[in-house]
Amino acid sequence: MRLATRIALVTAVIVPVLVLLAGLLLLGLVGRDLRAGQDGQLRDRAAAALPYARTELHAADAGRLRQEANQQSRLGAAALDVGVRLTAADGTVLLSQGAQPAAADPLPAVTATTAVRTVTGSDGTAWRALAQPIPGTAAQPGGTLWLFARASAVQREVRTVRGRIVLIALVAAPLGGLLAYLVAERAAGPLRQLRRRTSGLDPDDPATRLRLAERPTRVVEVDELAGTLQSVLQRYDEQAARTAEALATARAFAASASHELRTPLMSMRTNLDVLTEHPGLAPEDRAEILADLQAEHARLLGTLTALRALAQGDLVEQDAFGPVDLGDLVESAAADARRRDPRALITVRSSAGSLRMHGWEPGLRMAVDNLLANALVHGRSADGTARIELALGRVGTDAVLTVADHGPGIPPDLRDSVFDRFRRGPDSPGSGLGLTLVAQQTALHRGTVRFTEPPPGTPGALAELRLPLAASAPTLQLRRDWLSAEG
Repeated sequence: MRLATRIALVTAVIVPVLVLLAGLLLLGLVGRDLRAGQDGQLRDRAAAALPYARTELHAADAGRLRQEANQQSRLGAAALDVGVRLTAADGTVLLSQGAQPAAADPLPAVTATTAVRTVTGSDGTAWRALAQPIPGTAAQPGGTLWLFARASAVQREVRTVRGRIVLIALVAAPLGGLLAYLVAERAAGPLRQLRRRTSGLDPDDPATRLRLAERPTRVVEVDELAGTLQSVLQRYDEQAARTAEALATARAFAASASHELRTPLMSMRTNLDVLTEHPGLAPEDRAEILADLQAEHARLLGTLTALRALAQGDLVEQDAFGPVDLGDLVESAAADARRRDPRALITVRSSAGSLRMHGWEPGLRMAVDNLLANALVHGRSADGTARIELALGRVGTDAVLTVADHGPGIPPDLRDSVFDRFRRGPDSPGSGLGLTLVAQQTALHRGTVRFTEPPPGTPGALAELRLPLAASAPTLQLRRDWLSAEG
């Protein structure tokens, strides 16, 4: 059902209901006002007739028939169009003129004050009755002046108003529905325009989306809906790209794991075959094979761990970023490295106190851990001692971490290629992914990492990690392919 038709039907139902509800309220107010007007008329007539009623009572008491007749005539004229009844103190009816209840119909009790009440006659007719008490004195006999008006006159006017309200409601239903339909048809024009623009929309074709931005309708809600659709399509693109990236990362993880783990697994299989086929192997040979198995197992486990970490870096989302204290992170990484290698001499020097940035803490910790691990493996001096110096400082708006060792160093022509995946020296026990993880996390945080020339006269390698101290997380690149890219 069209929107305009729905609005017309709803209006056709709601308008009569509102008219009837308003009519009920109006009927109550009109009825109250009419009764109040009728009661006010009775009081006015009572005030005009009261002097004649007193004279009539006095004349009746004195037996002056002519004066009594004269006062009755005046009393009837004062009452005008309402019924009037005058009774003596003992209940004797002295005068009864105009429309009123039958003499036998019971009347309400007379009180000291003037009151208007409803009386129902024996024939079912409702009357509004006013009882005006006339107190007696030694010189003036007392009595009661009654005035009556038909209540049906008010009810008749209320019924007339009720009929007109119902008529208005019946007329308002089709007219309100028709007007609502015409207004809704015009108001729905921008929606039809938006529907035409989106009818042939292809999420995979950016050219078709340009129609959403054509000529704003100047209807705020419709233009906002068009903007929302554009945002949804943009997020669709981003999610589709991230899904494709995740699939590519998963495939790359499987391919890399298969390729890199083949050699250690084959070596472990060979050593296991040797142990199985030669149970009487010499103890020294057996110990050498077991050491070989342990080394290959460690290499296999390290490769899997590094591949998983590289995949995590490719798939991390923006909401994983938060405030990070680089000083605490570096101190914690150094303390863990000392526990793993108690003989290593690792010092930390910080010249800037607390350095806070917005980043992915597990990734930053991974970068520092791998720089330390690389220095511990390749940065030992000739006597086998590992002496590592970490320095953390601030340069402008960047935090700078340097990691210096006292090993053989890295030739200048190889300092860039050491960050490539699976770049491993012939005697390296690692997976060849440690420095790749460092480069990945540095790029993720919009920083730089490099190996520079150490100070003159100082052996070893010097790694410099520079990270911007941004107040908020950097916008992540839509495509991150450290694991899935070729090379």
